Amino acid sequence: MKRVYRVRSDQRFQEIRRHGRSYSNAWLVLCLLPNQLLYSRFGVVVNSRLGNAVRRNRVKRRLREILRLRQRTIQAGWDLVLIARQPSRNAGYWELESACTRLLERARLFSDTNLPERVLSDREPGKANRSQAEAG
Repeated sequence: MKRVYRVRSDQRFQEIRRHGRSYSNAWLVLCLLPNQLLYSRFGVVVNSRLGNAVRRNRVKRRLREILRLRQRTIQAGWDLVLIARQPSRNAGYWELESACTRLLERARLFSDTNLPERVLSDREPGKANRSQAEAG
């Protein structure tokens, strides 16, 4: 992921954590805050309690790759921070990808035109029609 799309400053991480909205599941916590930019930025936090450096870096690499692949489907104008929880240290790539996708969907961060195929297939038929009727 390019540097411009990353949350880098400790101050911004703290601001997102304190003032942003958060969503969680067993593996991850997603914190988000609007950023007034034309693109979204992403950050990953993995605590030292998750294990040694090898294990922590593996989790970070997986989460960064998940975000990189989903980047085009996520609405612009948000700062997102993914925080890995204890069970994520033993989770495989697909478990983390599924957990991350569910959190992004709960936060309603997917662009309607760029929803991942899996998310589209999981939606109830009536939900899409209702949201289109409200918008029009």
